[in-house]
Amino acid sequence: MSASEDDARFMQEAIRLGLLHLGQTSTNPSVGCVVVRDGQIVGRGTTAVGGRPHAEPQALAEAGDWAFGATAYVTLEPCSHHGKTPPCANALIASGVARVVISVTDPDPRVSGRGISMLRDAGIEVEAGLLEEEGKRSLAAYLTRQTKNRPYVILKLAVSADGMIGRKGGGQIAITGPLARAEVQKLRAETDAILVGIGTAIADDPLLTVRIPGLEDRSPIRIVLDEDLQLPLDSKLVSTARQVPVIVIAREPPRFDNSEDKAFLARRQALDEAGVEVVQSDPSRPEELLPALASRGISSVLVEGGARTAKLFLDAGYVDRILLYQGPGMIGQGGIESPVTKTDMPSGFLHRGTSIFGDDRLDEYEREV
Repeated sequence: MSASEDDARFMQEAIRLGLLHLGQTSTNPSVGCVVVRDGQIVGRGTTAVGGRPHAEPQALAEAGDWAFGATAYVTLEPCSHHGKTPPCANALIASGVARVVISVTDPDPRVSGRGISMLRDAGIEVEAGLLEEEGKRSLAAYLTRQTKNRPYVILKLAVSADGMIGRKGGGQIAITGPLARAEVQKLRAETDAILVGIGTAIADDPLLTVRIPGLEDRSPIRIVLDEDLQLPLDSKLVSTARQVPVIVIAREPPRFDNSEDKAFLARRQALDEAGVEVVQSDPSRPEELLPALASRGISSVLVEGGARTAKLFLDAGYVDRILLYQGPGMIGQGGIESPVTKTDMPSGFLHRGTSIFGDDRLDEYEREV
């Protein structure tokens, strides 16, 4: 059997399922799987919260005996190695499925091509590459960490009608309306970490958590680029650090015994005691910071605050996706100019689409994964 319109439809459902647990599966990818027999879906699975069990055994368990002779659609090549759970390729073989359709081949060297070979050696028909572009987009965070040793970086900007993202000395300014802000809350819930600069942390005193009722426990790790440890101890970030993790990226500790150095070390101790983790790394060098975050299992980072921080990641070439929200209002004199606009988009970004949320417009741009 060759790929058909039905194959595409069932793979789209698998991709939809995979998106359900974005940001919740630790170092494992959020994979979707459906098992289909006689044109009907008899089993569905999504990588569980925490990363286990994987999607395939859950879909097969739901299908039960109906899996025999069926087709399994999976967004990522089934794993072929023994980890904390048996290989998913073995589970598919044992179930008696006749055919497996895969969207994306796994770049993990423990798996890449081996899962497909195991299935074919067992007499199962395998097709790979169906809706590959859509599959890669759904797995972008995992694929970026595997192939580039860094998290997938999303830059979110809310821009006024006159191209500003805020006002100097004006604190936090609402540029978009409630519908657009609710979309950003959903985005936070799908992301491993959210990052702002110290200027934004001080000026806006943001909480950076997910405030959608029922999704509060999906708040991402909060990261602040804070070279000199200026984050106020009475800030919302520090006061909630024991409930939702906060990481501050600061310069190397001083080596001299003077009053300024003693003050730096005192601020670090106070942050430690408040439950904030202080990581020594140059905040101005994303090329050092991002691999360090990847080594902690962070696969996606949402850069949300500050023109300077946004420009830092843009100039370094580490932004993979840009979400440009456009509000109808004007900021005028004293405004902070956006580091990127629709008419001044960095090269290599493709316009993926436009969405409307009330009076606001969202344009999405993305590099090829």
